Amino acid sequence: MALTRDFRETVQARAKRDPAFREGLLSEAIESLLSGEVALGKELLRDYINATVGFPKLAAHTKIHIKTLHQMFGPRGNPTARKLFGIVAYLQRVEGVRLQVRSAHAGLHKKRKSSMGTKGMGTKRSASAA
Repeated sequence: MALTRDFRETVQARAKRDPAFREGLLSEAIESLLSGEVALGKELLRDYINATVGFPKLAAHTKIHIKTLHQMFGPRGNPTARKLFGIVAYLQRVEGVRLQVRSAHAGLHKKRKSSMGTKGMGTKRSASAA
């Protein structure tokens, strides 16, 4: 059986040639973070960074040491909101997109919402490209 390329290499190759894939990867990373899936969001952001600007360029732009950046997006990393949102803002500028948060009613809460008679309950925030 022939060996296939590493998954990460495949993601990077696709990201280099497909702008829609890059935008989707960035969007999914942010949506994961917003929905509380922090580990997945950091992993997707790490893949996005590796496939696009790279950690050395990100470190130079953000003035955050490259080792610190790698730790932030590692499994036990815990980036501060200021640093994380600064990085996301930079990545959006480089990609040429502006992600927006919009509320969407979650289907799971319809029953609860109608029985309580309260509007605005059960909203889900998602990132989408403008």
